[in-house]
Amino acid sequence: MVGMDAVGMDAVGIGAVRITGPHDGPDEAPARAPGGTAAGTAGAPGEFTESPDAEERRAAALALHRRVCRRTDEEAARPVLAALARQELGWSVEEANLLLARLLGSAAEVAPHELRDSFRTLVPIALAAADQAGDFDRPRMRALRAMAESLRVDRQDAFSLLRDRMDDLLRREVRFAPGLLPRHVLDGLDDFGPAMRSAHAELLAGAGVAEFLVHCALMDRARATRTWRRQAAVLLARAEAGAEVVRRLLEGIAAQPAHRVDDPDPYRAGIPTLADPANTSLVRGVLWAALDVDADWTVPLVGAVALHAGTGVGGSGGLCRSLPLATTAVAVLGECGGARGEEAAQWLGRLPKHVRNRTVAKGVAKALEAVAARSGVTPSMLRERGVATLGLDGRGVREVPLGTFTAELAVRAPGTVVLVFRGPEGRVLKTAPRTVREEYPAELRTVRAGVRELTSLVAAERVRLEEHLAAGTVWPAEDWHRFYVDHPVTGALARALLWEVAEEDGADGRETARGPAAEAGAERWTAGLPERTGGGWALAGADGTARPVGPGDRLRLWHPLRSDGEEVAEWRDALADREEHRPFRQVFREVYPATAAESGGGPHSDRFAGRVLRYGQARALMAERRWAGNHLGYFSDGGSSEMVRELPPPGHLPAGEGTRWRARLRLDLVDEGASHDGVARFCSTGRVGFESRPASAGARGAWTEAALTDVPALVLSEAFRDVDLFVAVASAPTGADRD
Repeated sequence: MVGMDAVGMDAVGIGAVRITGPHDGPDEAPARAPGGTAAGTAGAPGEFTESPDAEERRAAALALHRRVCRRTDEEAARPVLAALARQELGWSVEEANLLLARLLGSAAEVAPHELRDSFRTLVPIALAAADQAGDFDRPRMRALRAMAESLRVDRQDAFSLLRDRMDDLLRREVRFAPGLLPRHVLDGLDDFGPAMRSAHAELLAGAGVAEFLVHCALMDRARATRTWRRQAAVLLARAEAGAEVVRRLLEGIAAQPAHRVDDPDPYRAGIPTLADPANTSLVRGVLWAALDVDADWTVPLVGAVALHAGTGVGGSGGLCRSLPLATTAVAVLGECGGARGEEAAQWLGRLPKHVRNRTVAKGVAKALEAVAARSGVTPSMLRERGVATLGLDGRGVREVPLGTFTAELAVRAPGTVVLVFRGPEGRVLKTAPRTVREEYPAELRTVRAGVRELTSLVAAERVRLEEHLAAGTVWPAEDWHRFYVDHPVTGALARALLWEVAEEDGADGRETARGPAAEAGAERWTAGLPERTGGGWALAGADGTARPVGPGDRLRLWHPLRSDGEEVAEWRDALADREEHRPFRQVFREVYPATAAESGGGPHSDRFAGRVLRYGQARALMAERRWAGNHLGYFSDGGSSEMVRELPPPGHLPAGEGTRWRARLRLDLVDEGASHDGVARFCSTGRVGFESRPASAGARGAWTEAALTDVPALVLSEAFRDVDLFVAVASAPTGADRD
């Protein structure tokens, strides 16, 4: 047997095996060739390479390889190692893995920058050993292949042959032993692999499971090809309890805490993540294979993985726990259709609140568009179909028995979440009585967690409905009934808003809405507040009349910009004295038509230019209203920035149809003594401009500057309303009043 070091053996997961030989230990003497010549100083390769004993030649190769790793005698050793790499020496799997472990990973004996310099000396013998052994450490081989690719780019074709040889090795079929997983499947370089092997040993030993997981481990990209998916479906069907394997592995990764992994790639930063690259690829494959599992848990588990992996390290921020897993899970959700599509849309709608990474956010928007296109609705409307009820009944109430008391969790118009406790005699308490606190503490915690979850959901629905108002979204009556006024959660907000129903021109003699919407002549709109009737719903007008909502009607939220001054005044008078509030400003909403100067055809508006704002406060308001752009500051992006908002927000128009618009607001840094720490304290506003892009151009299409006269009135008004809000709230004191 040949000499090996226990440290190297442990690094590849083989166990602390001690194999004795001529050079065992950290301070061994140089290997001696037959005849007594030192290997480190051999002048001719033949002194080593012509020995009839293959074991001696392997021993010499291992010793020389270690010496080069330790930066000793590389020039003399290079021709010897090259000659030995061309010979059949009968390498074992353990020896092949030892050579790879010396190059990459936590037990590596050569630094990454040194490996780049000695790549063509150290790597060929390791590839020869892997080739002859027939099996090898695939995660390290993949990392080595990635390094060869980068070196090939740096140094032209000098590394192409090595890269191609590694490709051939990685394409080889994996050896399977009955009841055993190959070493690179759920390996021990992270916490996830050993945990899954330990928790599901019997399940993973099932017939066909290893073959299925080996195929999954090949998924090194976000999207699977059709060929890969067809093969995955075949292997999943053959695997014993294949669906259960998928479920357990996805549950495991969805609960896996972020941690530092033993990554063989020497150029990674060591940032905490969920799994090492090999197991990350495996889970990516399992995510795609989950689409072929017909079970209720499929979409929720994929969504849970997307949420867990996409959330920032530490629970916040733009650095995901695992960007590869997050992007893959989002792409898988985007492939769901039918009833699964509505459920997938619900999960995709939850992600933006928790996931701050821009790459994942773009993937979410793309996935929503894909699901919506298959459903025939806009992404935003599809998300409404998946809004959770959180156990509320048709009244918008959830009752939880707590002994002789009942906790009642409800959402009331215009979107207020209420928790009360009803006693045995019907008495209502606003706080939990002592008996409930003492006898049902766990149940009470669950109820209070439900309050927080419901409050968050109501807030999200309020924002979404206001976006629909600005977008001018139109719903068919069936969807309006089911997902809005009759929904246990969304209905509390929808019933407190003013809607209008479309009427075909000349369809009947009812009074119709006045204003810009009626000028087109093709259809007219009648406005009113939702009012329940014996047969469904009607819209109650300001004059007391009611317009029933029929099954073929279309509805949208009323916006004052689309009505004339007389109708706006009527509604403001009718609602001014009512005590109840509205989910957001609607009837008394500010409108901003183009001024005479702006109607001259210019590309920009200066009506809000030259205002000095407190930058931190303005920036927070802009983020809340979905304006995005670079930060100001001496240690950031400099002295100027442009904040951008797409109107209507992405997802509110059918995919590939219509024109997208976005507003741009220029900000300039105002130096008020901030140069010592680089933090911007004040900024000044500049011009506001608009750009358009045909939806058919796709997400990467070019934006074109547009004249103000070409901007739709609703887009112009909503953009100016936001900018006016920033100016009104964040305006800084002038002159000497500033601190």
